[in-house]
Amino acid sequence: METEQMDFPAAQDVAEWLTKQHADSRRFEPFAAARGIRTMPDAYRVQDRFNALRSASRAVSRAGYKIGLTSTAMQAMCGIDTPVAGVVFADRVHASGAVLKPSAYGRFGIEFEIAVRLGRDLAPSDLSGQPVTLAEVVAAIDGVAPAIEIVDDRACDYKTLDMLSLVADNAWNAGIVVGTFQSSWPDLASVEGSVTTEDGSVLDTGRGADVLGNPLLSVVWLAEHLAASGGSLRSGDIVMTGSMVTTKFPNTSGRFRFEVSGLGWVEVQVDAG
Repeated sequence: METEQMDFPAAQDVAEWLTKQHADSRRFEPFAAARGIRTMPDAYRVQDRFNALRSASRAVSRAGYKIGLTSTAMQAMCGIDTPVAGVVFADRVHASGAVLKPSAYGRFGIEFEIAVRLGRDLAPSDLSGQPVTLAEVVAAIDGVAPAIEIVDDRACDYKTLDMLSLVADNAWNAGIVVGTFQSSWPDLASVEGSVTTEDGSVLDTGRGADVLGNPLLSVVWLAEHLAASGGSLRSGDIVMTGSMVTTKFPNTSGRFRFEVSGLGWVEVQVDAG
């Protein structure tokens, strides 16, 4: 027996409830089962409505997408074994050196990734119904940069986290900080990333290969995910490919730098005052 899909009014109701949860600074608690979200399509339907409400209230457009849980380290941290997608809004895209205040978030976290920028549309019609290939994705990209994702997990207890609630809540994206896009780049599976603190101490390290074997395969996954519901990647979209290392939760002031071999670096200044 097929599971009945959540209809538009039901998804809208959950999205409005979720919007109020954020407005009231409520702690994240799993809500999918209690709110009738039974499948991944349901969760993404709620996410779409939730993001539509946020876009309208802030009068902003989509700048791109984030892909989460693309490394075994992040999957183990969250107890979820498949990638998830969310939307990045234009008013939450920051340049390297951005000053961020943890007090502005339920619980402020940062993740360390490779971002790509599309130089042309990658639409379903281009793909003729066939699976998206790595070559097609590479041909559509015009820039690659080191980047930091800002996440707000609203003090979630990770032992209780479920994938449907995470997806519905836009996979916790709260913005991105992007370094300089490079028009040529090394083999991204082979690059190494290093997270350092203000005094030069190494906080964590990762490799491009930690992200689905190659960060560009994350973009393949996203293109297929969007095409399945009639969407597509468009020229100018920024795609965050997923963190090489586990999320860090700074609660004191300091500078964090993420350097990727052959790509350069990006940094944020955390102001906990």
